Amino acid sequence: MADKKYRVGIIGRTGKGNYGHGLDTVWQHVDQVEVVAVADDHEGGRAAALKRTGAKKSYADYREMLAKEKLDIVAICQRWIDQHHEMAMAAAEHGCHIYMEKPFCPTLKEADEIVEATEMRHLKLQIAHNNRHSPHLKPIRAAIRNGEIGDVVEIRVRGKEDSQRGGGEDLWVLGTHMLDLARMLSGDVVSCFATVREGGEPVSKKHVKPGNEGIGPLAGDHIEAMFRFENGTPCFFASRRGAAGSPSRFGLTIFGSKGIIQMQSGYARAAWLLRDPSWSPGRSGIKWETISSNGVGKPETIAADSHDGGNLDAVKDLISAIEEDRQPISSVYDARAATEMIVSIFESHRVSGPVSLPLKNRQNPLTMLEK
Repeated sequence: MADKKYRVGIIGRTGKGNYGHGLDTVWQHVDQVEVVAVADDHEGGRAAALKRTGAKKSYADYREMLAKEKLDIVAICQRWIDQHHEMAMAAAEHGCHIYMEKPFCPTLKEADEIVEATEMRHLKLQIAHNNRHSPHLKPIRAAIRNGEIGDVVEIRVRGKEDSQRGGGEDLWVLGTHMLDLARMLSGDVVSCFATVREGGEPVSKKHVKPGNEGIGPLAGDHIEAMFRFENGTPCFFASRRGAAGSPSRFGLTIFGSKGIIQMQSGYARAAWLLRDPSWSPGRSGIKWETISSNGVGKPETIAADSHDGGNLDAVKDLISAIEEDRQPISSVYDARAATEMIVSIFESHRVSGPVSLPLKNRQNPLTMLEK
């Protein structure tokens, strides 16, 4: 199938998530595709996208584009997630594979329906959790496998914790990257125990308001959660509004019996290894070592790139997955699992105790608070 040209359609929403982080322009760097059309209900945004993407036609309604263009792949680009479900379902009904901006969708019920729709039609969906494609992951996983930090005893994840999004929005919009990466490294999650606070109070019905970026009902400016993976490793997630560090703490840290590996969020971002069982370099005098894409202590040959390189690797992998009839590296199942980790935090808070995954409740727990 090397000579096949995949017909790509692009969906964006100017002013409501726009075109995400480069999900519209990445296709210009892929030889196996032809950008056929772009859809956007904003006239000015649609005209700009037509020029930017090199598409041949534009549509105000993505449904008309799907009906007329006989597309192979649809890019659902906008960051706002309130229409991700209906767009994905429409694309699946027309037999299109999908590349979608994160987060996946607001509820597990919607996630289940997208999974079922893609399964029924043998379609592939790649979610833009581009940390999974980072070239640094291979040497990091090798270091863990080779015992460079001993036995993994815990994983810690912190959100970006800025003054606008810290807490619940941080969890949905940015935490999804790191929770997905933690699951990639450790396997499926079996339980979650969490608390969610707003202004120092446990979140109750009075705190729930419409979230930004189409997230739906949302609450919480301070989240603390503990997950347990199927291999027994605990993973701690926290985000508190206004608690951001400088430099940022946004990322993932793996603590082992003999040392630590620390990772930033982003494609091709540097990571660090500390061979110190005390986890205290100031006390031990042991120095951090850089992990490049080439390995521990080796010079970096790839420029740091948060979005473009990750998108390119992701869409190339999507095409390979289509041709090889396998799941993409960041599949629809991974997208649902990351969403379930997020939702389980609010479900644990709702029931005031630990919850087992998969969750029985597939609705938004914040809509079910009794008081």
